[in-house]
Amino acid sequence: MGLWTESEFLGPDGQDWRVPVSELERRIEHLSRALQEQNIPGVLVQHPVDLYYFAGGRQNASLFVPASGSKASKENGGKGPVLMVRRSISRAKFEAGEDNSPFEIVAFPRMKTLVEFLQQRGVEQAPALQYGEIPSNFASRFTSILAPLGICGDATSVIHQIREIKSQWEIQQMKASAQVQAKMFEAVESKLKLGVSELELVAAAEEVSRREGFGGNIQMRRFPLQCDRGVIVSGRAGGIPSFFDSAIGGTGPHPLSGMGSGFSKVKENQPILVDLVHVHRGYVVDKTRMFSIGRLSESWHQRLEDMVEISDTVVSSLGIGEDCSTAWEKGSQLAYQMGYEDNLMGMKPDQSKFLGHSVGLQLDESPVVASGFDRPLPVGGTMAIEPKVVYKEGSIGIEDTWIRNSEGLECITNPGIMDWVIER
Repeated sequence: MGLWTESEFLGPDGQDWRVPVSELERRIEHLSRALQEQNIPGVLVQHPVDLYYFAGGRQNASLFVPASGSKASKENGGKGPVLMVRRSISRAKFEAGEDNSPFEIVAFPRMKTLVEFLQQRGVEQAPALQYGEIPSNFASRFTSILAPLGICGDATSVIHQIREIKSQWEIQQMKASAQVQAKMFEAVESKLKLGVSELELVAAAEEVSRREGFGGNIQMRRFPLQCDRGVIVSGRAGGIPSFFDSAIGGTGPHPLSGMGSGFSKVKENQPILVDLVHVHRGYVVDKTRMFSIGRLSESWHQRLEDMVEISDTVVSSLGIGEDCSTAWEKGSQLAYQMGYEDNLMGMKPDQSKFLGHSVGLQLDESPVVASGFDRPLPVGGTMAIEPKVVYKEGSIGIEDTWIRNSEGLECITNPGIMDWVIER
C-alpha cells in the first residue's frame, strides 16, 4: 500500500478513476512493437497527454520505453521501461498501479548522469524524442545531453498513430462523456430565453460539466493550443471569424479570448449554434445542435437539412473504409453543388478546409476529413463530423462524434435524443 488509497482519488460516484493497469500494459507493448517496426531504438515520452496515456498520470516525468528486441528490452536482458519522475514520485506510483505498475518508477537522475543511467539499463542508442510536441529548448537540452548515444530521432508520428485506435475501455469513457454532454445541452435549453447572453448559456452548460468531473482544460495538439470548449453563438455573432481554425468563430468575451461566446444576447427568430465539448477522464466528445426563440426561416431550415445530408455522405464514405480525403472530396463537392462554396465552414477568406476531426485525449487528433489525409479512418478510430455554413447574419450546422467499428460508423453522442434544431 502506498502513501494514498483509492478513497482520496475518486470520481463523483465513488469510482476509482485511475487508468487500469491492463490498459497501460497494452499501450506500452504496442509502443514497443511500433518502435521496433520503425527501427527506433526507444523513446522518451515527455508530453503530459502522452504521459497520461502510457503512464497513467501527468507528473513532471519522462517515460523511457525501449523497442521490442533492443538490448534495453526485458526480453533481451535489459531492464525495460522506466518512469523517471521529478515530481511527484509518490503520486506517479499511485497512478500507475503501485506494485502492479508495468514499468519501474524512479526519481529522475541528475542530467549529467542520464546517459550512464540509461546505459546501465541496456541502452546503446539515443532514444527518440517527441519533437512535434515538446518545446524546442526542452528538446535541445535533451539532444545535447544524449549526444554520446547518438542522434535522437522523432517518435511523434508513431505515438499519434497508436492513439488513433481506441480500446474498448477508451470507447467506454467517450460514451460516458457523451452522457454528460447530453445533460449540458439540456441545461442550455432550460436557460434559453429572450435577452439571455451567450456567456450565461455557456455558464449553464459549464456548471453541469464541472459537477460531473471536467478538469478545466481542453487539450489541443496544434499551436496555439487554445480553445473555448463552450462555443454558443447567436445571430450575427455566428458570422464573426476568429483566429481558431474552425467554421465558427464568435466574438469571445474580450480580444485576448477572441473566440466563442461573448455578451451578445439572444433575439427572436435567429439561429443559435451550440457547440459543446465535454471531457470525461481525459476523453473528448464534440457535438453541435441548433436552437432558436421562435421559428427560423425556411432558408435556415433548408441549410440545416443540407448539412445533415452532407454529414450522411461523409459518414457513409468513412464507414465503408474510403480515405478521409475522399470523404472530404465527396462532402465538399456536394456542398458546392448545393451552392455553399463561399460559405462552407466559414466565409471567404476565413474558411476552414475540413469536415471532421478525430478526437480522443485531444480535440484535434488525426486523421482529419480533409485534403491530404489519404488513408481511411481506422477501425477503432473516432471522428467528430461537423458540416456548417456561415453567413453575415449567422451560422448553422450539426456535429456528432462517431467511432468506426467493423460494421461502419457508430454515433456515440446520443443520436435521436435531441432534434437537430429546437425552436421555442
